[in-house]
Amino acid sequence: MNEVVVLTPERILEVTEDVLRRYGLAKATVVDVARALDVSHGSVYRHFPSKASLREAVAKRWLDRLSEPLAKISEGSGPAPVRLERWLRALCSAKQKKVCDDPEMFQTYLTLAREACGAVKAYKEGLVDQIADILSDGVKQGAFHVADVKVSARAIYDATIRYHHPAHADDWKDPALAARIDALLELLLKGLETPRKR
Repeated sequence: MNEVVVLTPERILEVTEDVLRRYGLAKATVVDVARALDVSHGSVYRHFPSKASLREAVAKRWLDRLSEPLAKISEGSGPAPVRLERWLRALCSAKQKKVCDDPEMFQTYLTLAREACGAVKAYKEGLVDQIADILSDGVKQGAFHVADVKVSARAIYDATIRYHHPAHADDWKDPALAARIDALLELLLKGLETPRKR
């Protein structure tokens, strides 16, 4: 007796990623995805009404996977300066690892992300919110002196962008990269410190 496999959006996205890896973004089609799932392409379209919506969902899934470990750091406990440094290092490391470990797939996701403007905007805003949460904790702990956590969070995101934005991926091969990140984080953390009373 054959086991009936329920077709879910998550299953479609998993298979779509496999198809993209196999055929590449330019050649992969919804028909390829349906064939890999052993269903009609109409079954895929019932969950994703267009090729564009399927591609946007793949991009969102990828961005969510990048964001999840960062959310755990931001929602965690402990001294805010330690968490902020861990968060920033984790963000940079995750992006750099993706580029180095699987450059072709990274390019595929990068192209998908460029098409999925709404998903990318939400992802970036989510990252800024995570930084803001850590800064807010730091203010409560007396570790950070920040007038506006949201403005400061965006400034931190922008200040570190060359170490996590794919547009700068070519710079990540620089042997001095780790030292440059260390210097920037030291400067940022020092600038956030609550001034000591004399």
